Amino acid sequence: MNDLKARLAGARVLVVGDAMLDRYLFGDVERISPEAPVPVVRVTREEDRLGGAANVALNVRALGPVATLITVVGDDEPARRLEALLAERAIESRLGRDPQLYTSVKLRVIGRAQQLVRVDFENKPDHEILSGMLADFELSVPACGAVIFSDYGKGGLTHISEMIERARAAGKPVLVDPKGDNYARYAGATVVTPNRAELAHVIGPWSSERQLEERVANLRRAHRLDALLLTRSEEGMSLFDEHGHQRIAAQAREVFDVTGAGDTVIATLASMIAAGVSLREAMPIANRAGAIVVGKFGTATASYEELFG
Repeated sequence: MNDLKARLAGARVLVVGDAMLDRYLFGDVERISPEAPVPVVRVTREEDRLGGAANVALNVRALGPVATLITVVGDDEPARRLEALLAERAIESRLGRDPQLYTSVKLRVIGRAQQLVRVDFENKPDHEILSGMLADFELSVPACGAVIFSDYGKGGLTHISEMIERARAAGKPVLVDPKGDNYARYAGATVVTPNRAELAHVIGPWSSERQLEERVANLRRAHRLDALLLTRSEEGMSLFDEHGHQRIAAQAREVFDVTGAGDTVIATLASMIAAGVSLREAMPIANRAGAIVVGKFGTATASYEELFG
């Protein structure tokens, strides 16, 4: 394992996609508001964390590889806070700034260790916001061992098809955390990593494993996907590739919070692949990493020591 740790430390992963700031307000709940039947939270602590594609990059960094994030943010306070957090975590960032864009913020109010409400601050861009970053992408690709596209449907990946084509032409494995039902956008990717609900939205609900295998095979063939990794929550994971269907059970662990678990899975897969581990060998490691973070609060990471210690 020492050899793997060294290989991870020498690896580089490029993350492209929709970054956001996860903001938490923690407080005490002692009464119900006289204005409406809702709890009153007396805030005692605030905390900001990296979210979206930035959390993917953080999960990569936690395992050892150098992580580079390409994203577009607004020209506002959340963008400056995001940039500071990236610098604190030693994540290389190439941030495009668009004054018409609000940097995405997910504000969660927590009382008595329970999430009471989430408030989202964001706007849908009316123009392509990442086109100006294509040059940064091309400069970053040659040095990396894997590329992750983290698609949160916020408008930052309109040019994803072109970027996948360029990365694959450079011989780089491409991993996509997908959004929506248009998988033609991800054509040519090495692996896409939908959860059950996301995949059912694309291929329809399945009634048997055989039907699932047939539909995934058709999807892979239609969009030239080398593989598809289905995360199945308490049912574990399924990998569909040229060798068939490989399934592993979920790790037995208390689930506290599933926020960001998909980020951890794809970051772990990409980190292992960048370190020379095959996709089939990386899958159980990613499964273990996902099990670790759902036992933590909010967006979280799994370290090398937690995985292999």
